[in-house]
Amino acid sequence: NYCMNKLIEKGLVKLKNFSRNPNKSGYVYLLTAKGIEEKARLTFRFLNIKIEEYKMLKEEIRILKHDAEQLNSAKK
Repeated sequence: NYCMNKLIEKGLVKLKNFSRNPNKSGYVYLLTAKGIEEKARLTFRFLNIKIEEYKMLKEEIRILKHDAEQLNSAKK
């Protein structure tokens, strides 16, 4: 609730009550245009971080495979 209120204050989320909804406690949270922009920016940043992590892990696996092959051939 605290986080949602802060997002509403920043204008990233809009809170709208469904006045026609028989369940008056039913609410919907809508992302504003600014909120959608922020979400897209954060998603893009997150994906770039994960891509870099993937590249580092792929390189580490390549090195470990190479080391294992060297050890295996040295034992023969």
